[in-house]
Amino acid sequence: MYIHPINRWENEDEIINLIQQNPFATLVSKVDGKPWATHLPLLLSKDKNGDAVLSGHVAKANQQWKHLGEEEVLVLFQGPHAYISSSWYNHENVPTWNYLAVHIYGNIRIIEGDELMEHLKSLVDTFEEGRSNPVTVEGMSEKYLNSQLKGLIGIEIKINEVHASAKLSQNRDETNYQYIINHLEESPYPLDQEVAKEMVKRKKK
Repeated sequence: MYIHPINRWENEDEIINLIQQNPFATLVSKVDGKPWATHLPLLLSKDKNGDAVLSGHVAKANQQWKHLGEEEVLVLFQGPHAYISSSWYNHENVPTWNYLAVHIYGNIRIIEGDELMEHLKSLVDTFEEGRSNPVTVEGMSEKYLNSQLKGLIGIEIKINEVHASAKLSQNRDETNYQYIINHLEESPYPLDQEVAKEMVKRKKK
């Protein structure tokens, strides 16, 4: 993706946090020469060699999996984003959009058997944590679980490149930067308030 130099985001801990807090990703590859996208949750971890990987699964009915492994795939993670009105500035300008985004390039391998089962356990445990009456894979009957597994294809993506952009009005002077934060904090929209928090963090650095 295009990243303006002032918006280039290279803080590894912050990028990891965005992926963990926004795990519902978009997997992009080619199917019969055309772009194909699947929306799915992906978990970030390390493999037995210590390399960073993303794990997930797709429906066997989704033909995308049949073409995975042929070449690199692209995974998109999006964090909070907000419309920025130019009426908030003390000078004439145009509206824009602030956002956090991470693009990951990697190679895929299919996972099955015990690996797929461990992925499913980790996925369910991650998203059931803190909920009342949490579900577990271990609590499912073997017959039901096996019937569901027949419809899944597990995938693991070894991360080759990470491109991240934090476009948060870094090109504004201190006065207008604060004006934007003030308006976002007053907004009734949760995403606007999240962007304000990210801008405040960077103001303190």
